Amino acid sequence: MSAVALLDQPGAVRAGEELDAVAVDAWLKQQLLDLQGRPEITQYSGGASNWTYRLKYENDDLILRRPPAGTKAKSAHDMGREYRLQKALKPAFQFVPEMRAYCADDSVIGGEFYVMERLSGIIPRKHLPHGMQLTASKVRQLCLAVLDTLISLHKVDHKAAGLVAIGTGAGYTRRQIEGWSKRYRDALTWNVPCGERVMDWLLSNLPSRERICITHNDFRFDNVVLDASDPTRVIGVLDWELATLGDPLMDLGNTLAYWVEADDDLLARSTRRQPTHLPGMLTRREVVEYYCGEMNIAPENWAFYEVYGLFRLSAIVQQIYYRFHHKQTRNPAFKNFWIIVHYLHWRCRRAMKGRS
Repeated sequence: MSAVALLDQPGAVRAGEELDAVAVDAWLKQQLLDLQGRPEITQYSGGASNWTYRLKYENDDLILRRPPAGTKAKSAHDMGREYRLQKALKPAFQFVPEMRAYCADDSVIGGEFYVMERLSGIIPRKHLPHGMQLTASKVRQLCLAVLDTLISLHKVDHKAAGLVAIGTGAGYTRRQIEGWSKRYRDALTWNVPCGERVMDWLLSNLPSRERICITHNDFRFDNVVLDASDPTRVIGVLDWELATLGDPLMDLGNTLAYWVEADDDLLARSTRRQPTHLPGMLTRREVVEYYCGEMNIAPENWAFYEVYGLFRLSAIVQQIYYRFHHKQTRNPAFKNFWIIVHYLHWRCRRAMKGRS
């Protein structure tokens, strides 16, 4: 199969999420003077938070990111922050797409937005693209390349990169536990665990040492872009809206909360959204060992970071289920999310006892 056939492609723009093509084109041509022709606009299906479009010009290929229509909480969809962070990070971290333009004027398309280069490649989702076959050896190379990308990010000197202001830094660990605990409590429904035992355990087991670096906070296989001609090579990292200054081991804990292995139980396998089950993939334990070896870190209490990642994911899942439970969304895919919340809390309790 040709490399082109493996590329991640957008589809038709969803009803109600159309862009004003004339307004976007006019604004962009004032910023990027060499653009030619009219843009062919398509939309990516992923990314439930911000809307992502492809603008294909005769001589350029661009991505536009904007908040959903009607968004009022700017802090949750701060396009300006996302744009400036990536622009500042690009010189120190090659995997960031090149930023091209930012528009703070809501009147252009009804919300702020930014435009960046489109990285043409493969995005490894639940299943690799049809026709893409990797040996166990190649899968291992891919896995290590993705982990090396995260390690490379965590080694960036955020002070030298001019990114001191993207987060508070010190005290991050406690703020995360308290913040996610509040979000979980606020989203409680009658059919999920109260979670107090897990939340109390996290606060009682805060690590004595806190490391601070740039953290992505949504680092998964489906947020990396692979070279279509060599799928074991990472060429980009996407979705930086949650990036901040935080603890690298908490970032790794977040990543491993999504890491489903081939021999995990049936419920875990039913939640898999990335190809971590393939022969050749590292296990969660092997990931921790490899990461800590490359970072020269000896975590005093890995169970804390494991429980944190699982609990944070449970809060995210519960927030989604809360909307379904209260009929704020009718997406049937969310109907049984309460079961996943129970499962994640069971995993938390096992990890708290030292049984991952």
